[in-house]
Amino acid sequence: MADSLAERLSGLDLPGRLHLIAAEIPGRLVFTTSLGVEDQALTHGLAMAGLAKGRVEIVTLDTGRLFPEAYDTWAETESAYGIRIAAYAPERGAVEAFVRQEGINGFRRSVAARQACCGFRKVEPLGRALDGASGWLTGLRAGQSANRAETPLAAFDPARGLIKLNPLADWSRAQVDSFVRENFIPYNVLHDRGFPSIGCAPCTRAVKLGEPERAGRWWWEQEEKKECGLHVGRPAASIQPGQEPAIFESNPDVKTRQPEFAR
Repeated sequence: MADSLAERLSGLDLPGRLHLIAAEIPGRLVFTTSLGVEDQALTHGLAMAGLAKGRVEIVTLDTGRLFPEAYDTWAETESAYGIRIAAYAPERGAVEAFVRQEGINGFRRSVAARQACCGFRKVEPLGRALDGASGWLTGLRAGQSANRAETPLAAFDPARGLIKLNPLADWSRAQVDSFVRENFIPYNVLHDRGFPSIGCAPCTRAVKLGEPERAGRWWWEQEEKKECGLHVGRPAASIQPGQEPAIFESNPDVKTRQPEFAR
């Protein structure tokens, strides 16, 4: 079903894609928004298609360590579209145990510690958010990183037993920015300050010219390690603290990009 749906989605514009998804996927549909620019574009699309107030549940993962600007974007989005974005937060006991054992910023000690932090702050709450869902909508794009280069419009997620839907998979960043600008969509002001990808505050920095979009996420880790576990399987924790090399330099082979855009 997923492959056939992906093929049918490919020839449609965003409203057409969203209406087809709503018609073809039975049961509960959940859209997880990070409040980043792609997800803001998708929220707008759902609202304009009349799908944001019932047919599709819009949820976000409140990790407890988001930028203040993310909360401002959250409130502005709810006000602009007359919706409520449901919050899923980490279990308090897991947070307290991690801080007690690793320290408040212990996720920087090793890849394993960082993955553990993402696990209880993001992956576990995501599991609760998707419990019983038939379809999961995301704002993933193939152009966001090498790890996401093969992102399809639709695919079956065997780990969660649902159809994962990425209506913006084949959009470029320029298309997203133009869509947001032309439709006066509220967005996180950090995007204008060199943050093309925004996660938790301690784990996100602005990118330098010439760096990939997600270079500012967990910038002390190697590129192939830099996923939180929401959209890929959790890798085995085979690397011990202090053994993993960091990556701090930009890639000279990457085309220069302009990270800022204006409304």
